[in-house]
Amino acid sequence: MNKIKNNTNAREFKIDSSKNAANYKPTAGNVVMLKVKEIAKHQPIQGANIFPNRIKKSIITKSVEEFKIDSSKNISHKPVAGDVALFKVKEIGKHKAIQGEKGTNYHIFEGDLILCCFGARYASEQFEGYVPDGYRETYDLLGQGGVIGELESMHTKFDDIGTTKVELVGYAISENGKVINTIKAYQEKTPKPTKLSTKTKIYLSVGASMDSGKTTTAAFFCRGSLMAGKKAGYIKLTGTVYAKDCRIARDCGALTAVDFSCCGYPSTYLTDINEIKEILYALLERANRIQLDHVIIEIADGLFQNETNQLLSDIEFKQLINGGVFLSCGDSLAIKCGIDFLTKKGLKPMVLSGLFTASPLMIEEVKSLTNIPIYSIEDFVIPEKLNALLS
Repeated sequence: MNKIKNNTNAREFKIDSSKNAANYKPTAGNVVMLKVKEIAKHQPIQGANIFPNRIKKSIITKSVEEFKIDSSKNISHKPVAGDVALFKVKEIGKHKAIQGEKGTNYHIFEGDLILCCFGARYASEQFEGYVPDGYRETYDLLGQGGVIGELESMHTKFDDIGTTKVELVGYAISENGKVINTIKAYQEKTPKPTKLSTKTKIYLSVGASMDSGKTTTAAFFCRGSLMAGKKAGYIKLTGTVYAKDCRIARDCGALTAVDFSCCGYPSTYLTDINEIKEILYALLERANRIQLDHVIIEIADGLFQNETNQLLSDIEFKQLINGGVFLSCGDSLAIKCGIDFLTKKGLKPMVLSGLFTASPLMIEEVKSLTNIPIYSIEDFVIPEKLNALLS
């Protein structure tokens, strides 16, 4: 009896196996003795005191199911974008939560274990960071979606708080002992996408800078399409993984809302332009399964950001935009420069929107500069106005 682990209040008892038969119906409170047949989810990883049910998985690692944590590679392995690893939170900074694998937030605290990916980030209003070229004693949480890297610079508004600091516990490895990489894992199981022929009207949402209103513009275009009886989809092609943008578009009425993280990318910063186009073809292929009337593609950050600028100069990419371009800006000067910039690229905007539309005075300034239609988010959801714009 000394080998029995008793998790009940019962002290004096006998074990009767004759009642195991199917004709005995157990009721709540019955005490039974069980034999452990297989250890699964609650097994410590590689003998360490790390239980998978205590790990907070970030959304970029949602596809990572079977893994072990190997700390022997911490110093020898040179990380690349997409490498999955387990980190321990050392110090809370700007990010006090991570987006979980289902898109909901997990609050994080010092000592918490979080499963994230190495990646770079370009965010002029937040952080600039890169995948380190080797082991570091501490790393930076660059984005709430679970992107880890080494901070290069940050906006001065975060000088007092900085980034959330983490330390590497170990790399997530597969059965063959290799470090799991979300990008490679997607590419290995997914056929290479091909150029897509579609009758769907494809629109492009760009902005003069980060936080200029391009996501809101795209989302309310989807809402307006729904109100007008059309089926719309949303694609976030570039940026740093963060489920909020897709969620806003979906809440507004997009029948599908997908981004680059669906292809395993924690971010697209420093990704080759041809690789980004492959991401686009894969996402368009997904969107095309439900035969949409409209798809609006958002590309992140400002017009001068490296990957954005390259896409806007790429002939193949521009040929895909058969609907038109939406330009979102914060003020009239940005509108003027944005129109000139895009027109030189052969992508003159069909509509102007963004933060400047909150100011009647700013709207009047823009009207004095151009005759391109100006739409607020309220205008997009009026079917007559949207139909007039698209016609």
